[in-house]
Amino acid sequence: MTQHHFPESFLWGSATAAYQIEGAAAEDGRGPSIWDTYSHTPGRTLNGDTGDVAADHYHRWQQDLDHIAELGLGAYRFSVSWPRVQPGGSGRFNQAGIDFYSRLVDGLLERGVRPVATMYHWDLPQELEEADGWASRDTALRFQEYAAGIVGALGDRVHTWTTLNEPWCSAYLGYASGVHAPGRTEPAAALAAVHHLNLAHGLAGRVVRELAPAAELSVTLNLHVIRPASDSEADRDAVRRIDALANRAFLGPMLDGEYPADLLADTASVTDWSFVREGDEKLIAVPLDVLGVNYYSSTLVRAWDGVSARSDADGHGASTSTPWVAAERVDFLPQPGPYTAMGWNIDPPALTELLLRLHREYPSQPMMITENGAAFDDVVSDDGRIHDDRRIDYLRGHIGAMADARAQGADVRGYFVWSLLDNFEWGYGYDRRFGIIRVDYDTQVRTWKDSAYWYQRLAATGELDQAQE
Repeated sequence: MTQHHFPESFLWGSATAAYQIEGAAAEDGRGPSIWDTYSHTPGRTLNGDTGDVAADHYHRWQQDLDHIAELGLGAYRFSVSWPRVQPGGSGRFNQAGIDFYSRLVDGLLERGVRPVATMYHWDLPQELEEADGWASRDTALRFQEYAAGIVGALGDRVHTWTTLNEPWCSAYLGYASGVHAPGRTEPAAALAAVHHLNLAHGLAGRVVRELAPAAELSVTLNLHVIRPASDSEADRDAVRRIDALANRAFLGPMLDGEYPADLLADTASVTDWSFVREGDEKLIAVPLDVLGVNYYSSTLVRAWDGVSARSDADGHGASTSTPWVAAERVDFLPQPGPYTAMGWNIDPPALTELLLRLHREYPSQPMMITENGAAFDDVVSDDGRIHDDRRIDYLRGHIGAMADARAQGADVRGYFVWSLLDNFEWGYGYDRRFGIIRVDYDTQVRTWKDSAYWYQRLAATGELDQAQE
């Protein structure tokens, strides 16, 4: 096995999201989000699960921070619940909500852990969705106001501000396929949401630059590694089309200052993109200190022949509507295993491929892996332990793939395992467990899985092979 050593400056962390762990959905002035509404709608989530209680982090945050400190992690990536700090998405801020995150940030700093705050991890205030949500430009302007409030309150203590988590999911799964909140299936609205999320990123990023100039600025994208089923021109064009929707719709305006021309041409039958106003692309392209990269699995596509049965094995949930706007002639093919409990293929080399592509296209842009991890059907053994060897294998393979990319020049400065805790896994409810720490949802007792001990050793030594031993 190749020896993989990480320097002391490399940042090891873990990540969570507010709606997935906090609970306390109606406490201390928190307003409803689109995920409250969606999860309480019959048939939307597995077993009708909701985030009402989740992992009860709102009441157990000090215990959870103690786990982070005991793991020896240098950073913790959490998200701020917009409806907890600004219940209606505009106007009045809720001091009780701000105070919660202030205590959380102070608790991290007291434990020597860097706070990495994500402003938006999908919990849009419901009132804004009732005014057309991310399909409306006004939501981006409201996000700017929200950013000013939360950065003004916490900006002097937060190490890194991340504007958005996975805007691809917010736009396409929320507004095109409907498998995420708000559950709409409107292709034109999805593309409008793409732009207004990008605009929100730029506006909020400029708020950070103004109000917290010492903080680092980031955004987190779930970038896709897309491969063709063959070397045919048609299959390679299928890759190009999906790459435009999945990756370049965000990388283009954020890092290049413009939308790719082929994306606009591909989707012209759906929208004329008139929601992009003069100067928007310049606003979006706020310089980043670090690009957050989320990676779980890879994608295999081919051009649909127009005759055979369609294949939609894209890993993004079952729906009669597709998240892939104006890509009806692209097939998403099943891939060989092994798979995680999400049905996602396990493909560490694709992470190396992704990081080297980003390094090649944006050589001066530092990166961090802001999410990587796996759900498996964890079992509590007779000895009381959770021997999650498959998760350890997954993490070791992907961290090794990241190390390979670093060895070839990619400027990757940190890694955040997803997730610190088992949690509410969106449409899959509590059936899928991603945590390195198990949560018993009946008692809220936390138990370290073997992967937590493994990750603790890795964070302490920086030696991938020594962690395995």
